[in-house]
Amino acid sequence: MRKEDKSQLINTLTEELKATNYLYITDISDMNVETSNRLRRLCFKREVKLIVVKNSLLQKAMEQSGKDFSPLYDVLKGHTSIMIANQGNIPAKLIKEFRKTSDKPLLKGAFVEEMTFLGDKELDSLIAIKSKNELIADIIALLQSPAKNVISSLQSGGQTLSGVLKTLSERPE
Repeated sequence: MRKEDKSQLINTLTEELKATNYLYITDISDMNVETSNRLRRLCFKREVKLIVVKNSLLQKAMEQSGKDFSPLYDVLKGHTSIMIANQGNIPAKLIKEFRKTSDKPLLKGAFVEEMTFLGDKELDSLIAIKSKNELIADIIALLQSPAKNVISSLQSGGQTLSGVLKTLSERPE
């Protein structure tokens, strides 16, 4: 690869890394063409960008991105591919689902909202991360719960009170 091509690739990767808060570094080596194509199709369906990169070029792009990817430099060994997504847990769920039929991809490391996760053992932790929309839904549900309880109590209390008044009015004096 010519120096100009490498420079262009580094610039492209740098822009990708600047634009995302969710980066997964994986190993998809030893996958045959059919399995690799199934993974690429699944990534496309889930809006996850899968890019096979050279470790040295990725590290240079990480250094130029302005973000602190330094804890991930140690995992840049062997075959490397990156997954870039718009939500933090989608690539982790994708990897877990794909592993039902294949033993790859392996998670080397991940960068999610300025937090670093190293190793394949962190996959379940990454799956548990909630997206922004899921967190908003949880907060709304928590805020609605006390109001629903008050309304429910007032409605049931009104029925109880009317029952007591009715019983008292039917009593002989």
